[in-house]
Amino acid sequence: MKHTFDRLRLSSVHRSFANAEGEHVAALKGLDLDIERGEFIALLGPSGCGKSTALNCIAGLQPLTGGEIWLDDKRIDVLPPERRGFGMVFQNYALFPHMSVLENVGFGLKMRGTPKSEIEKRARAALQLVQLVGHESKLPGQLSGGQQQRVAIARAIVIEPPVVLMDEPLSNLDTKLRIEMRAEIRRIHGGLDRATIYVTHDQDEALSMADRIVVMKEGVVQQVASPKEVYCRPKNLHVARFMGYRNVLPCVLERAAGEAVEVSASGVHFVGTPMEALESKNAVIAIRPDDLVRAESGTHNAFEVHVDVVEYGGRDSLLFVTAPFGKLWARVEGEFAQGERVTLAISTERALVYRQEVAS
Repeated sequence: MKHTFDRLRLSSVHRSFANAEGEHVAALKGLDLDIERGEFIALLGPSGCGKSTALNCIAGLQPLTGGEIWLDDKRIDVLPPERRGFGMVFQNYALFPHMSVLENVGFGLKMRGTPKSEIEKRARAALQLVQLVGHESKLPGQLSGGQQQRVAIARAIVIEPPVVLMDEPLSNLDTKLRIEMRAEIRRIHGGLDRATIYVTHDQDEALSMADRIVVMKEGVVQQVASPKEVYCRPKNLHVARFMGYRNVLPCVLERAAGEAVEVSASGVHFVGTPMEALESKNAVIAIRPDDLVRAESGTHNAFEVHVDVVEYGGRDSLLFVTAPFGKLWARVEGEFAQGERVTLAISTERALVYRQEVAS
């Protein structure tokens, strides 16, 4: 029977554990999230941020300390993992080495007491969806890493789950194969009409695959938004740093100018976009290296820099430069020479202004 649903709801989900000193540490703090059928959700953040804990709580592999999980009008956090009916793809694939590909894919159905003829029919259909027809009789050891990953995905989807859970499934693959598998996973997801919840620390994976990204830090959700929103308009400085805004420059707020603000950094004036309420004159500008461009002197938001280090990148160069307000990175089209003085500029929309971090 196909398991369909309209909404998976996480309500104030909390998970804590006792550390070596016997102190209770929160790995997940009050996670609230609604996931619709057909959505592809990426849980994104650095190691230890709580994303895998969230996935394991949804799967039932870790109990909740507080909160509830609902699948439509059915509360499921009180159910054991096998009764939740979710499919899960692990980082290490977890295939049975002595079983054929077809047997691996059909194992979950066999454990559910599905008739043998139905198992083979559905397993072959799942292998067709992941484009592994012709490999049914092979053992996992005879397959490439990407093929093994496809078998793991087929095994997860063959039970026709309402939700497919994926925990860093591409981390063991090389770069070329990871890029290929991103598109493949997205294609498979599109053919299922199911929700996929995908854990990753890789920003490119999340941006290229997800409908919505959930950025996490120390067990707390920092932003839930579309890939474009997270990339272009990080909600706070943590999200900005994680999404590649390597240049964070202290500045002083001069005045508001409509939807923009004027700030100064060591005498250099910028007009930037405030991303949160600025509670004092002390602020920071966050600039992604890729958003800086070579410009003429006198251009809006322009400043002169000394090129300290050049890393040639083909169409562009990664520069480490000294500006009047400090060191920064810039990825700029063209070729440059160490010791050169050039003028760089940043648009108002891409100079993001945040509150200054308070030292803990």
